[in-house]
Amino acid sequence: MANIHMVREHTLGLAGARKAAQGWARQVEDKLDMTCTSEPGKEGDRIRFTRSGVTGTLLVSKERFELDAQLGLMLGAFKGRIESEITRYLDELLVADHSAKTGPAGKKGRTA
Repeated sequence: MANIHMVREHTLGLAGARKAAQGWARQVEDKLDMTCTSEPGKEGDRIRFTRSGVTGTLLVSKERFELDAQLGLMLGAFKGRIESEITRYLDELLVADHSAKTGPAGKKGRTA
């Protein structure tokens, strides 16, 4: 069995991290045919995801995302591709959220 582990630090705070994580869950449900279940908590959330041959969790806190996934024997050969797709969706959401906060050209704090 192959395992995937990734950690992404962020500055979104818990509310922003929850929003990004829910967006990630919608993407992997739609594009990777995963089933996601969110378990909210006081300090953060746990999103469990599964599909045939893949199970895992995404831990969401105010400072980081931590993803752990286990691939079954048949999907282990595709670990690199699966890992890149799962993490790409999260990275895209983090970049989009950062861009929305900083505005055009990444300039934080500019007002008209």
